[in-house]
Amino acid sequence: MTQEATTGLRLLADVGGTNARFALQSDPGAGFDDIEVLAAAGYPSLGEAMRAYLDNARARGFAVDTVRHAAIAIANPVEGDEIRMTNHHWSFSIEALRIELGLTTLLMVNDFAALAMSLPHLAQDGRRQIGGGIELPNRTIGLIGPGTGLGVSGVVPAGERWIPLSGEGGHVSFAPVTRDEVAILEALWGEYGHVSAERLLSGMGMELIHWARTGKRLKAADISAAALDGSSSDCRGSVDVFCAILGSVAGNVALTLGATGGMYIGGGIVPRLGAIFEQSAFRARFEDKGRLGDYLSRIPTYLITEQYPALRGVSAMLSGHIATLQ
Repeated sequence: MTQEATTGLRLLADVGGTNARFALQSDPGAGFDDIEVLAAAGYPSLGEAMRAYLDNARARGFAVDTVRHAAIAIANPVEGDEIRMTNHHWSFSIEALRIELGLTTLLMVNDFAALAMSLPHLAQDGRRQIGGGIELPNRTIGLIGPGTGLGVSGVVPAGERWIPLSGEGGHVSFAPVTRDEVAILEALWGEYGHVSAERLLSGMGMELIHWARTGKRLKAADISAAALDGSSSDCRGSVDVFCAILGSVAGNVALTLGATGGMYIGGGIVPRLGAIFEQSAFRARFEDKGRLGDYLSRIPTYLITEQYPALRGVSAMLSGHIATLQ
């Protein structure tokens, strides 16, 4: 089938505070066509970004005029019609956006709920196990992911279906485990008052960890690069602290959800850390929960390596939503 002959395309998107990833899909069981990543800062609104993508796809020969159903995973709570992004300046009405774009369906879901929905369907080469543990089939799966912010979610089995969880677990209060982390918390208390897990486990969080430890203000990309090439022991130390804190918070999520189906790490930061992450205290801190240490040692932790997993999840959620309307 040629691109020109393709009909009934679905529009899918994964929108974060930094990038908006778009794709077309010819049917629910198909792969993704024409994936394009747009910088969110380059567009005044989500509607403008969507129109730009569709115009680009049209120029590449796709029949975008057939798009009637769309689903967007967004890095934000979705609790009604009005969306105001916490990590970007976009704000909009879902219904007004649907009408503006001439869509029959516009489903808006939390990005980490969509990412969680992809987890039961990831191929073996779409993930890498970190440490020990054995996943149990048809059990709750947990998810955590540091990026522009900190996403937390999971999926719960319900017969033949999976139900994704939408929440804002990244904003729980940060709990230090070591004296060094107590010192970091005290430094950030003076700056922010409430210190959430996201305040530390995000791009900005890595910068704040480094500032609290060294008094130096560097960009997260520069900290990671210096840690990876071995040019700065201070930067390596900050990355090590970041990974250790991530292990503690991931263990908290696994305990809270009873995630015996596995605990997954998404987001854009950890995959860039390479061997540093695998050699870090992440797994040890994940299991370091006192009397529940043995329980956590049996739960496997996985790093998501598939490039666009949230698109897979949001596609499944769109199919389920459309089925309820028929």
